Amino acid sequence: MTTPAQIEELKTLVEPGKVLTDADSLEAYGKDWTKHFAPAPSAIVFPKSIEQVQAIVRWANAHKIALVPSGGRTGLSAAAVAANGEVVVAFDYMNQILSFNEYDRAAVCQPGVVTKQLQLFAEEKGLYYPVDFASSGSSQIGGNIGTNAGGIKVIRYGMTRNWVAGLKVVTGTGELLELNKDLIKNATGYDLRQLFIGAEGTLGFVVEATMRLDRAPKNLTAMVLGTADFDSIMPVLHAFQSKLDLTAFEFFSDKALAKVLGRGDVPAPFESECPFYALLEFEASNEEVANLALETFEYCVEQGWVVDGVMSQSEQQLQNLWKLREYISETISHWTPYKNDISVTVSQVPAFLKDIDAIVEANYPDFEVVWFGHIGDGNLHLNILKPENLSKDEFFAKCAVVNQWVFETVQKYNGSISAEHGVGMTKRDYLHYSRSEAEIACMKAVKAVFDPNGIMNPGKIFA
Repeated sequence: MTTPAQIEELKTLVEPGKVLTDADSLEAYGKDWTKHFAPAPSAIVFPKSIEQVQAIVRWANAHKIALVPSGGRTGLSAAAVAANGEVVVAFDYMNQILSFNEYDRAAVCQPGVVTKQLQLFAEEKGLYYPVDFASSGSSQIGGNIGTNAGGIKVIRYGMTRNWVAGLKVVTGTGELLELNKDLIKNATGYDLRQLFIGAEGTLGFVVEATMRLDRAPKNLTAMVLGTADFDSIMPVLHAFQSKLDLTAFEFFSDKALAKVLGRGDVPAPFESECPFYALLEFEASNEEVANLALETFEYCVEQGWVVDGVMSQSEQQLQNLWKLREYISETISHWTPYKNDISVTVSQVPAFLKDIDAIVEANYPDFEVVWFGHIGDGNLHLNILKPENLSKDEFFAKCAVVNQWVFETVQKYNGSISAEHGVGMTKRDYLHYSRSEAEIACMKAVKAVFDPNGIMNPGKIFA
């Protein structure tokens, strides 16, 4: 915890009014989208420059005060939660796109740039920033980098790390490092940039990032297909991948669709009711591609894999089909879900999901389970919805019991206990199911190099 004198000293490092200690601010900035931990920071500080970030880190080192980075606070692993009197470093005022180079197709961003802000900037330049997810309107680039955010376009474009050309970071000692210097080819030893991507602020804070942009896709088109069962989804994926370059391939269950349709603001894709649905997207750059997609759809119907389907014919219909998938998280949040973000190799998805389903059904027969995810890259989202008659604490306690069995199954398939949401505090105690003892020891050794006093987001990833 900080003392009043230390808070007064902190105020001298930033502009007036940029250190907050009122209860509402502590509550708002001390948490992310997880609901497992109560926020309890001692102060929120808003730097506006790299120099101010360095000064804050040096102040924290001098007083042995822990710091927690805060971006859009849309994370689902409690990586941005300050639950133990830490000082939150919020990057809301470092939110500018500083420069753009059309030849490099790269934009230099401060960490507080919102993901959608970068997407729209790229669009203005006739380009495309492809990392996309439901929280793009509030998540920030610094947080995306800290968690190596994935989303709905990974099957074609990869994770956030694929788009980071260079970084400026302030380490746990207050030192400023410039990593990779935006080069495409650079064979000069260790790529320290990659260590900070996905490190959740435990090594240092991203204070500037050069993000690569891509050519804009032409005539993005989506199809929603209803399948007879889950086993049919994988052959459908294979059939379309063999004919088209997909930009996305998502899935969701009938329960997920019912929750979204229950909102009343999104139309059903078609009249047929199916147990599972696939949403795929591709560039219909010409009529030949669109016809090939329809031929592949007809083939899947002939094989008995697909019951019904629809293909977007306009930008509005494209958006409506995507809402069926992207509105799921927001919609089910009203049920305070227990969430698990897990992954295996694509070929193992059907067997893996069956094993997990069997565990959940055996232990929680009365709980409603909602499945959805980025099945084209092996990433599944398991959501167990809280019954009304259970308190949040009772519900999470019951669900925590099944964690061991779920993660043992992940380990059996050589999968990941966190595909895209990071480790934070929610998965910290289960890291050994995805990482060996030797790997964890190496990660702790790396942290000791960059953060010798252990002030940078302590208690996240590992204790």
